[in-house]
Amino acid sequence: MARQRNTTRLAGEASAEAAAEQERPTGDLAVDPAAGAFFDCDNTIMQGAAIFYLGRGLYKRKFFSSRELARFAWQQAYFRLHGAENAGHMADAKESALSIVQGHRAADLEAICEDVFDEFMAEKIWPGTRALVQMHLEAGQRVWLVTAAPQEAARVIAARLGMTGALGTVAETVDGVYTGRLVGEPLHGPAKAEAVKALAAREELDLARCAAYSDSANDIPMLSLVGYPYVINPDAELRRHARRNGWRVRDFRTGRKAAKVGIPAAAGLGAAAGGTAAAVAIYRNRRR
Repeated sequence: MARQRNTTRLAGEASAEAAAEQERPTGDLAVDPAAGAFFDCDNTIMQGAAIFYLGRGLYKRKFFSSRELARFAWQQAYFRLHGAENAGHMADAKESALSIVQGHRAADLEAICEDVFDEFMAEKIWPGTRALVQMHLEAGQRVWLVTAAPQEAARVIAARLGMTGALGTVAETVDGVYTGRLVGEPLHGPAKAEAVKALAAREELDLARCAAYSDSANDIPMLSLVGYPYVINPDAELRRHARRNGWRVRDFRTGRKAAKVGIPAAAGLGAAAGGTAAAVAIYRNRRR
């Protein structure tokens, strides 16, 4: 069974790469300093949720009990089955994470996040989304990860993908030690959109020339801010919203060829930039 799944996966990758070779963009990519891109994390950048992978890493290091791990595992299974964030599960995960790190040093958690990325997250990154990140960067644009995941994990993920920076949920520290409380609200839904607006103002970005990527209807406020909203691996509600509003959709979870995610000309990449398949081809060729 495992051999059959691997064969199917490899065949799908080969097919995607063949299609990518036929759609390779040509021409120079223009630089637009007023344009940027904002990427959600969970199920957009990676399969599953960052906070649950962090939970696995903390359990491995004996931060909490097997009973708490079981709750994390159930929440992750729900997320992967339904492809959507459940508000109750996310709130529970937030409370669990805060209680788990209370009394620990922030510097220690940063180091653990580095290890957790290598152990659990690296293989869960969607190649298509990674390639889209790379295309924005190669056009000289600034790219941010914007996520409800802890800021420490967000910074590590963004750094590993070569992004400009990250916005995440901030846990309060006193003298470098976690208190078990948050600074402000979790970076989720409308709070995420407000954070992007503040970042754009600070960085002198024109949101009408920026792009944003997400899988969740919770991020409609953020997607609605920018001139170029893109929907990646969408939940049912976001797919319906995208259809009504003409937003482009790309689903990396299936072998079906969904609507291409062409990078917008106004975002500085030019009409020659093909689709997500072309982005995948560029990324893979860079690694050879």
